[in-house]
Amino acid sequence: MLLDILAAISWSISPFGEAKVGIPYAIVNNVNYYVAFVVCFLANVMVFPVMQFFLDYINRYLLRWRFYKRSAVYVARKAKTGAGNNIKKYGFWGLLLFVMVPIPGTGVYAGTIAAYLFRIERKRAFMANTIGIFFSCVIVWSITVLTMEGIS
Repeated sequence: MLLDILAAISWSISPFGEAKVGIPYAIVNNVNYYVAFVVCFLANVMVFPVMQFFLDYINRYLLRWRFYKRSAVYVARKAKTGAGNNIKKYGFWGLLLFVMVPIPGTGVYAGTIAAYLFRIERKRAFMANTIGIFFSCVIVWSITVLTMEGIS
């Protein structure tokens, strides 16, 4: 069970799934529904400060290399394209809605990058990301629990 929780945490902090994959993984592997929700949600929230640190310090250093710079510009364009109009128009609420949608590419990683690019104040960006992650986790958790209950 502990290994399943650690695996769910790993999925929740990875950019390849976030809590959208961590929660179902934990529940399918018989982790308590509520433990799965709380652990995966908190793990996903912790991505924001790590990404902020990366964008503020490490990203600036790495932009000196051409390969990294091309990749960073590509990711920035994708984040701006995916979230651009809503965040530019609605600010906090646009960012919250962008992060809340539980589809690939709309999680806390993209939300943090978009907030950085659109220069949204850190506290407001953190709150928008956290609230968005919460509602995204509620959606994924509810669908997973209802599906598991229906299978049983």
